[in-house]
Amino acid sequence: MGRFEKYLALWVALCMGCGLLLSQTVPSISEAINALQVHGVSIPIGICLFLMMYPAMLNLQVAELRKLRSNPKPILITLFSNWILAPLVALGLAVLFLRGNPQLIVAVLLLGASPCTAMVLVWGKLADGNQEQNVVNTSLNTITIMVLYVPMVSLLTGIQDIPLDRALLAISAGVFIGAPLLVGIVSKRLLVRAKGQQWFEESYRPVVGKVAIAALLVTLVVLFALNGEVLLHHFDKLLLVSAPLLVGFAIVVGFNLVVTRALKLHYREAIITTIIGSSSHFEIAIAAAVGMYGVGSYAALGTTMGLFWEVPIMLSLVYVGKALRKRGFWEGEAAHEQASAGGDDV
Repeated sequence: MGRFEKYLALWVALCMGCGLLLSQTVPSISEAINALQVHGVSIPIGICLFLMMYPAMLNLQVAELRKLRSNPKPILITLFSNWILAPLVALGLAVLFLRGNPQLIVAVLLLGASPCTAMVLVWGKLADGNQEQNVVNTSLNTITIMVLYVPMVSLLTGIQDIPLDRALLAISAGVFIGAPLLVGIVSKRLLVRAKGQQWFEESYRPVVGKVAIAALLVTLVVLFALNGEVLLHHFDKLLLVSAPLLVGFAIVVGFNLVVTRALKLHYREAIITTIIGSSSHFEIAIAAAVGMYGVGSYAALGTTMGLFWEVPIMLSLVYVGKALRKRGFWEGEAAHEQASAGGDDV
């Protein structure tokens, strides 16, 4: 893990600040970016979102899913947390804090119904978690999000009688999940066949991973440059949407920590379970919000705030997990034993 990735929270904040600064010092940049559209879809944002999603789709390893039978408990916990607990918590908190702000409610629901498939690999590696479990779980999340994301968001918004263009939501999911997935599967097969598995894992994937982070940071600059005026004049909206996001993280992270301890998972399984069960796929949430409501919408900014808070929270969870490990929070996890442990199989 490079120094750049370790300070990702700082780069996220700096890029948001750069975007705001550009919106005030170069006001014409907003018009220039807005002009680059096809059927209402921003070309720069679309390219960046694709580059953010593509590396995550390279994680899909269907053959690894067979290992679920040997130890299904951690995967079952994350499935429950991702597809039942997190969406219901998001719905309850959005209604509690954001009544009368339908786009912000949708933003929170888009985040709550989207389990992560990408950044969890970074957090898991930093936490010294079971990376084999991480790959299996992210592969499963890639499949389930294709099937469940649109129905879940439709159900949650329907409960609140919030009008939603379900066709556009499905198109956004198809374009920003389906297309990168297809390109990922095809490119992986071709590259492995031409260059070999070792080159693909050790040379190609690290490079596209850095491209994904660069695309993420560029997306933030563009979003905040486009919406600088809205942000500065409606800063209260960002504070408002932050409340359910932060409380939601606290509830879901707390639940996963307690459950992994109660079910006697070892640290390397427990920390991956907690990280995956508590994080969201902010890339698809941002893409769906931009696709349905536009780049300058409250929905797009609300999902961007999900990214803003998730990065420092997940980094904090890495260090909290390590501290709990030393204190023996998880059963049988003496610090000196875990320092030399080789890891558990999934």
